[in-house]
Amino acid sequence: MAGGIGTRFWPHSRRKLPKQFLDILGTGRSLLQMTYDRFLEIADKDRFVIITYKKYLNLVKEQLPDLSDDQILVEPLRKNTATCIAYACYNIHSKDPDATLVVTPADQLVLKENKFANTIHVAVEAAQTSKRLITLGIKPNRPETGYGYIQYIDSPESTVKKVKTFIEKPNLKLAKTFLESGDFVWNSGMFVWKTGSLITAFQKHMPDLAEVFEEGAAAFNSENEAGFIARAYTQLKSISIDYGIMEKSSQVYVLPSDFGWSDLGSWNSLYDIAKKDNENNVVEANAILYDTANCYIKVDANKLVVIQGLENYLVNETGNVLLICKLDAEKKFREFVTNARKKGEEFI
Repeated sequence: MAGGIGTRFWPHSRRKLPKQFLDILGTGRSLLQMTYDRFLEIADKDRFVIITYKKYLNLVKEQLPDLSDDQILVEPLRKNTATCIAYACYNIHSKDPDATLVVTPADQLVLKENKFANTIHVAVEAAQTSKRLITLGIKPNRPETGYGYIQYIDSPESTVKKVKTFIEKPNLKLAKTFLESGDFVWNSGMFVWKTGSLITAFQKHMPDLAEVFEEGAAAFNSENEAGFIARAYTQLKSISIDYGIMEKSSQVYVLPSDFGWSDLGSWNSLYDIAKKDNENNVVEANAILYDTANCYIKVDANKLVVIQGLENYLVNETGNVLLICKLDAEKKFREFVTNARKKGEEFI
């Protein structure tokens, strides 16, 4: 999935060039390319399907030139992850009704790639049981309110665990309770299932969506697909796969995992993994700091930045925008971007 805007990484991530196409980590590869490289260790390149927003088609082609045009699915509108995943699922199912689908965002970090590959193989095997929907769960290390939490039924004889409760983005008090209990894992946003299993779940829990895609069954992988998808997307609601399927289905299983994961969803998550100075500052700038701690400072090296008296702040200058805000203010970013748009489209 490579169609998001990356609002919580604004102003570095912009609508014309969102974070999945940026070299966020300074590796020389964008997050999309790093995800592609990671899965090349698991599958042949002809097994890849990228689904992206229509305005990013050329970016995908530039960054992943090894892929053919029919491996890139284009969304005419943004309708959240349930619709995105459904489109890919029905498209792939029409080519191979026995396919097993691994779903991943294009902008996550995995530090332990060998362990990740092993985890995917275990999940694929577990997904062969009919109707099973597998999600990869990550042990939490902080009371994060931006992730979904999964409570599972522990069964020592089984590697994958039956999900007891699936809670999307709790408040801080509840997140702290989950962390202290030790009974919950984060939902990584990576899923593994047979296409047939997911289609069955759509038919049961999102019948309106299933009906729309099934009406166009003959259009998939034909010259009529783009026209059908353009019409279909106008009929579909914007809803996440978590709300639409994972919270409702009784067939959800979790594979507790540890492969050095971060969703890289915000400046705060990038701060967590970055190298820090003696005052816990991440400094990617030519900077002089006084009485400043626990900050993330990222400014063009051609400018000298002098900062005094800040704690837990983000200071970022990208292009024509200078942003100074609390480092953990990620819930404010939609408001920041909305108000920046009022100043001019060139700022977003």
